[in-house]
Amino acid sequence: MLLGTLLLMLQAAQPAAPAPSTAPVADALRSMTQRYTRILVGAAEAMPAEKYNYRPTPAQMSFAEIQVHLINEGNDLLCGKVAGIAPPQRTAIDTTASKDALVARLKETFQFCESAFAKLDDSKLSDPIQLFGPNPFSRAAAMMITVGDWADHYSQEANYLRLNNLLPPTARPRTP
Repeated sequence: MLLGTLLLMLQAAQPAAPAPSTAPVADALRSMTQRYTRILVGAAEAMPAEKYNYRPTPAQMSFAEIQVHLINEGNDLLCGKVAGIAPPQRTAIDTTASKDALVARLKETFQFCESAFAKLDDSKLSDPIQLFGPNPFSRAAAMMITVGDWADHYSQEANYLRLNNLLPPTARPRTP
């Protein structure tokens, strides 16, 4: 009897399982946006300003060029297209900008992505979106392209940091 009462009390004290998501793809995109915001901004902050022109080989993008690509095409353009809204009109920025200006703009563009994705749901995943070239992509494909672009450029940045004896954000010990 006592054991049964204890079991009932333990079950009552357990939090209820969260309801299943009604938009698991959009929720995953929002989660990935938070992750890549954290690690791409962290990488941009970790690279010393005097190393922003660093490139491992002449054929590769410099660290600053990666930031400019993320700012212009990687975030404002792709996030606007995925969400179906116009990207913000910003003053032009290029690799001649300071590290502080590039990091600040990168943060702004990720804030745009986060707000653009806030109302996305999974009801229009098959809608066509014109990204590049004459053939449209589905909204779902555009979401994956966006996350893939972030992953690609974070990998570049992590390597550039390591080549300069710096730990990328994902290699640092986590603080509680």
